[in-house]
Amino acid sequence: MTELTLLSSMAPKALLQELARHYEERRLGTVRLEAAGGVDVAKRVRAGEQPDVVVLARNSIDDLAGEGLLEAASVCDVAASGIGIAAPARAPRLEVADVESLKRTISAASSLSYSTGPSGVYLQKLFASWGILEAVKSRIVVPPPGISVGSLLKEGKVQLGFQQLSELIGIEGVTVLGPLPETVQLLTRFSAGVSSRSRERQAAEAFVKFMGGGEHAAVRIRFGMQ
Repeated sequence: MTELTLLSSMAPKALLQELARHYEERRLGTVRLEAAGGVDVAKRVRAGEQPDVVVLARNSIDDLAGEGLLEAASVCDVAASGIGIAAPARAPRLEVADVESLKRTISAASSLSYSTGPSGVYLQKLFASWGILEAVKSRIVVPPPGISVGSLLKEGKVQLGFQQLSELIGIEGVTVLGPLPETVQLLTRFSAGVSSRSRERQAAEAFVKFMGGGEHAAVRIRFGMQ
């Protein structure tokens, strides 16, 4: 069977592992998955790395396709993910159900963290629009490279964390409080594209279509995605 290499950002990693397992169970081929920070993945592709398929936020995929590094005609949306809110499992329950209660919880938090990716950029702008960014800025813990917000929560290093919901679900020692309130939620589309350097172009295109198939809706939901 053909072996494909898949390079993705961290947020869809668990979902992609499951989709790859389904793909392999149907004896359509094998998939070797590697996940890293989205910015690093894009840098690696630009530097000449040659995975068969790349999965990133849609804007990054479109940029790479526009540069000729991915086949534009192959690009397909795989899933969408919203931002989740979480706390250490041992912490008292925090109120985050609506915008006003979330503002109060953020303002009262002794420490908080969000990723350096698109969701983190969005949250920083959101906090600024609420007029609370300056007050909480000194309490924001930026995850070091290779460390997730979920890890900081699990280790009790922060009181409140924000990350793609798919990256928070199922972490032992972490309680997911819920998604961002709907009125301020940001959905990030994750898309796949075939590398222009792929030596398994036909198989890679088939795998991209497989990942984007509607029959995987229940799998996406199970991993906190749409």
